[in-house]
Amino acid sequence: MSFTWRYVVRPDGSFCRIGNINNSLDHISDEELARLHPTSQHEDEQQAQLCSRCGGDLLLHWYDPLMTGVWMELCPACDAHRPAARAFIQWHRDTDRDPRSLTELFEAWETETMHAHGWVHAPQPRPAQPTSPPAPRTALRRLNTEQ
Repeated sequence: MSFTWRYVVRPDGSFCRIGNINNSLDHISDEELARLHPTSQHEDEQQAQLCSRCGGDLLLHWYDPLMTGVWMELCPACDAHRPAARAFIQWHRDTDRDPRSLTELFEAWETETMHAHGWVHAPQPRPAQPTSPPAPRTALRRLNTEQ
């Protein structure tokens, strides 16, 4: 079983991500996916969260990646010094943002933020290398030296 994320980016830069188990959403266009996951009133209310560090407006807040209990905040005032956060802030503010870059930006920010909370990604297990087929055996024949 494989698991990846599909991201839906709205014109204001807000987004959601949806689990893509066994690539089941690969055949759905971004527009169809956005219609399947419309903005709810609950999500709009969450946009009004304030930074727990400075009290300013957050660009993004995200809770509990992989059930770690970490509350992640993206605050332009508090996080602009961090490289991944700064890149994500710039992307979010850019009205000509490229939705295709969201996956990389979000995951880099998530990794950077989790690292600041003492978490690191565990090394991914390497896929099992297929065993190489045995070398073909060459048939040996004795040369007829008698003539």
